[in-house]
Amino acid sequence: MTRRGLLGTAALATAMPAFATTDERWAQIAAQYDVTRKVVQLEHGNWGMMAKPVLTAYRAQIERVNRDTSFYARREMPSEIEAIRALVAREMGVATGEIAFTRNATEAMRALILGYNRLRPGDAVLHADLDYDSMRACIESLKARRGVEVISIALPLPASHQALIDAYAAAFAAHPNIRMVLLTHVSHRTGLVLPVAEIAAMARGKGVDAIVDAAHSVGQIDFRLPDLKSDFIGINLHKWIGAPLGVGAICVRGGRLADIDVDPAEPDLGPDDIRARVHTGTPDYGAQLAIPAALDFQASVGLAAKEARLKALRDRWVHAARDIPGIEILTPDDPRCYGAITAFRLAGRTSHADNVALARLLLEKYGIFTVHRDGLGSGSCVRVTPALATSMADVDRLTDALREIARS
Repeated sequence: MTRRGLLGTAALATAMPAFATTDERWAQIAAQYDVTRKVVQLEHGNWGMMAKPVLTAYRAQIERVNRDTSFYARREMPSEIEAIRALVAREMGVATGEIAFTRNATEAMRALILGYNRLRPGDAVLHADLDYDSMRACIESLKARRGVEVISIALPLPASHQALIDAYAAAFAAHPNIRMVLLTHVSHRTGLVLPVAEIAAMARGKGVDAIVDAAHSVGQIDFRLPDLKSDFIGINLHKWIGAPLGVGAICVRGGRLADIDVDPAEPDLGPDDIRARVHTGTPDYGAQLAIPAALDFQASVGLAAKEARLKALRDRWVHAARDIPGIEILTPDDPRCYGAITAFRLAGRTSHADNVALARLLLEKYGIFTVHRDGLGSGSCVRVTPALATSMADVDRLTDALREIARS
C-alpha cells in the first residue's frame, strides 16, 4: 500500500466533514477490528486495538523472530528496525536521529524527566492535576534527585483554551524560578487537549523547557511533533496508531541531546545518539517490525478524517448528555480542546467510590464498559473513549443509559 502521509493530509482535511458522516465507509473501517461483543466497549484509552491487517502482520513477525532468533536478529534485523525508525521519524515530522524506540510513553517520559540535567538546587518544576500519575511521580522525585521545588496546579474547570494558557502564565509569573514544565497534550483523565504549542512557546520565552507527554495525542489528533514547539516529547504507538503493545518512542529535537543524561546501561552508543538516553533491554521485536502495517492502515483512513470521526462519536453522546439534568460533562466543547475522550460524572458525586460505582453500574446493568479516573483537583470522574471500532449505536446506548441513571 502506498502511504499518502499519516499526519496532515490537506485533501483529506478538506473532505473531512462529509467523510466523517459517511456511515457505510465507517462501518467498513469498524469491521477491520475484531472488537469484543461481550460489552459495548467505550474504554479504548488503555491501549489501541490492532486492526486485522496489523494483527496479521504482527503474527507473521512473531513467527519470523521466533523461528530465526539471533540468526536473524544479529544479521538482518538491525537494518530493518533502523528503516522503521526512519519511517516513524518521517511520519512524525522529525529527523531519524531525533527519535528512538521505547516500550511505551511512560518509559520515554521517565528518561526525559529524570534525565533532564539543566536543573539546579533552588530551581522549580511544574506539573498539573491532569498529568499522568507516573509522570507526576517522576516530577515529584526531582525534589530529592535535583534539589528543586515542585509546584503543582489544578487546571481550570470548566476549562477553555485561553483559561488553560492563563493558568500556566499565572504559575510562571508566581514562580519565576520555574525551569521545567510537564505538559500533557491530551489528558488520560478527561481528554482535555492542552494548547501545548502556545504554553511551550510562552515557557521558552521565560527560559523554561517543556517536556511533553503526547501518549494520547499521536494518532488521535491531526498534528506533527514539531507543531508542539517542544524539544522533549514522549509518545505511544500502541494507543491511537494501533501498533502492537510495547511500542513507544522518545523524541529529543536537534541540539538538545546534551540536556538529557545518557542512561548508565547504554554507555557504548555514545553521547550523540538518542538511543543512549533509554535502555529497554530486549523489546518485542515482532511489535516493532509490525509498525509499518499500523502506519499503512492509519494512512488508509487518514488522520484528519479519523480525528473528525472520533469527534463525531464524542459529540453524539456529549451533546445529548449535556441536556440531561444531573450529568456533569468535564470536557469543553471547543473543538480545540477535545478529541475522542471525554469525562463525566453525576453532579455532586465527586468521590472515588461514587465513580467506581457509576462505572460498575454502566457495566453490570447496561453492558457498557467505561473506566473511572481519579486525580483531578475537582474530584473523580468516569472516562468515555470511543475508537474507530465504535458505532453511533454504541454511543447512543450510553446516552440512553445516562438518561435512565439520571432519573433514578
